[in-house]
Amino acid sequence: MLWVAIVGLVATAVAVALAGRRVLFLYRLATSGQPAPERIEYAKEHAGAEIKAQLVEVFGQRKLLKWTPSGTAHFFVMWAFFILLTVYIEAYGAVIQGAITGHSDFHIPLIGTWPVLGFLQDFIAVACLLGLVAFTAIRIKNSPKKLGRGSRFSGSHLGGAWLVLFMIFNIIWTLFLARGSAAANGTFPYDSGAFASLAIGRILPHSELLEQIALLLHIGLMLVFLVIVVNSKHLHIFTAPLNVLFSRRPDGMGPAQPMRSNGKVLDFEEADPEVEVFGRGKITDTSWKGFLDFYTCTECGRCQSQCPAWNTDKPLSPKMLILDQRDHAFAIAPYLLAGEKEKESFPEDVLALLDKPLVGEDGVIHPDVLWSCTNCGACVEQCPVDIEHIDHILDMRRYQVMIESSFPSEAGVMLKNLENKGNPWGMPEMKRAEWIEELDFEVPIIDSTMPEDVEYLFWVGCAGALEDRAKKTTKAVAELLHIAGVKFGVLGPMEACTGDPARRLGMEFLFNMLAQQNIETLNEAGVKKIVATCPHCFNTLANEYPQLGGTYEVVHHTQLLAHLVEEGRLTPITPIEEKITYHDPCFLGRHNKVYAQPRDIMAKVPGVQAQEMHRCKERGFCCGAGGARMWMEERIGKRINTERVDEALTTDPDTVSTACPFCLVMLGDAINEKKNAGQAKESLEVVDVAQLLIKSIKQG
Repeated sequence: MLWVAIVGLVATAVAVALAGRRVLFLYRLATSGQPAPERIEYAKEHAGAEIKAQLVEVFGQRKLLKWTPSGTAHFFVMWAFFILLTVYIEAYGAVIQGAITGHSDFHIPLIGTWPVLGFLQDFIAVACLLGLVAFTAIRIKNSPKKLGRGSRFSGSHLGGAWLVLFMIFNIIWTLFLARGSAAANGTFPYDSGAFASLAIGRILPHSELLEQIALLLHIGLMLVFLVIVVNSKHLHIFTAPLNVLFSRRPDGMGPAQPMRSNGKVLDFEEADPEVEVFGRGKITDTSWKGFLDFYTCTECGRCQSQCPAWNTDKPLSPKMLILDQRDHAFAIAPYLLAGEKEKESFPEDVLALLDKPLVGEDGVIHPDVLWSCTNCGACVEQCPVDIEHIDHILDMRRYQVMIESSFPSEAGVMLKNLENKGNPWGMPEMKRAEWIEELDFEVPIIDSTMPEDVEYLFWVGCAGALEDRAKKTTKAVAELLHIAGVKFGVLGPMEACTGDPARRLGMEFLFNMLAQQNIETLNEAGVKKIVATCPHCFNTLANEYPQLGGTYEVVHHTQLLAHLVEEGRLTPITPIEEKITYHDPCFLGRHNKVYAQPRDIMAKVPGVQAQEMHRCKERGFCCGAGGARMWMEERIGKRINTERVDEALTTDPDTVSTACPFCLVMLGDAINEKKNAGQAKESLEVVDVAQLLIKSIKQG
């Protein structure tokens, strides 16, 4: 047995050295980027939440189990890695004990002969084999050769995935060969429990040589697999827990993160573009958390399969956005990590890659990819390893907008209107209060401080005040609050755009300007509680203004109205005998997890037959307006709003309801196109949930 120990331990030392060298390379590459001290600080401050995330996301596989059977298969394969560590303890123990004593009947102290452990080891190994069969079937069924773009594996490194599946299979069958040989030789630590190993042992010959060869083969394949893993997409086995640990909580959605340079929030009054990092113009502008995202991508394509841009034949694949950056980082890594003298002798092909822009016609990321994103958050929601795709896109947009001045021309008009008029349409500020004249009751306009008897500031928003269809929602909400006896006021001309379109486009400077202006207005007025009808305003006020010192209690109108209905202060009476399908706004649903309240309101309206679309709630499909896309032309592929309306029409609705002025406009436009083409009934319309509620209350 001495030769077995020598071969096994030498092979282990070589494999660990190779793997360690790769890990050191990955660490050095990640830390060549920007620091991200806020990630470490947050993890320390919220240790409880991070422990829960590890238990739920990593060990519990919460996100993956939403996708069955692939999620179930992955659950067992992953747990095989954990549980079968005990087998390697036994294997190395047998090797070392055999070299010392000549006998290899090693078992783990205290628990090593416990039948339950033997059963668990065999069970998880068999389950792992079944998982590999499921993975094989899934990959064959969803092959890009058959499905093209329709396959979530389109663009993935398929060869590496098949190699890993093959290696795991080899590890499992050699595991059973080694354990079965030990059982045949009487050196197996379990008399019962390990059902598969004991069964194999009954058909194998008594042979010490076979046991030794099987043991070395099993250990050797494991070591080869270790080296493959740290050099492949399966690096996520080690990096996924780290990526989950340092990700944002509860997820990478909701607030856009402030711009940072060298780990500190950028101060625009003192920032020098020649010195500071403005967004992401080159791969080294990426933070180490961004590199961790690169390393952790499993290439599963769940993000891609849910992306509204990819589903409407646009070039954006969230998966490929990450992989293209990763591949570029690896290609130029030798130069990034080289010393100054070494850099002088680098080959031309590597030097040429250094000049390749991160975003550009000939860049790593094509501009059409960057500007196709609606910031809907479907990619972040579905990613099982907490990659934050939106953060990557926003950082690249920031550089393009503020440094390169390169963005869709029509968005430039929107930015000018925001800067000059405080709204995207460029309308006079006095028009913000015109909707009040159409009401039969008084709405206080706050021009100094909030009166003591006013509970809520009603944040009307640009669309709610200036867009004709959205104004119907504004008036409905105002009437409902009035009926319920809720005291509220509005800012009227004093209100300006929250800055969401500017920030989501990448113009962080303009966002800061608008946000600080609004925060000053709100603070001077003594505002504490805000109700907003626009999910984009709601998200910005609730989640992003605190970054600049504006902290308020903010609710969406559906949350407040659902509460008022529940309390009995609003009572829908008149039946609305219609089949209604509800569209989840992305910034209300996925970004802020408000799914129940709009549906609760509809459920209280007599006569309503609610019919869910196939893609709803956390898997809801975007209307196409987010990420400042509301003000950009959609020239590539199918229009996202048309795709969503096509899905809505499959439910044969009488009405499509929603809870966002942007969705109202986008879905309304698509429905009108369908009507003109004779593909939708003339009576079909899009309304806000508040409009349904007021209709049932007022007619009563």
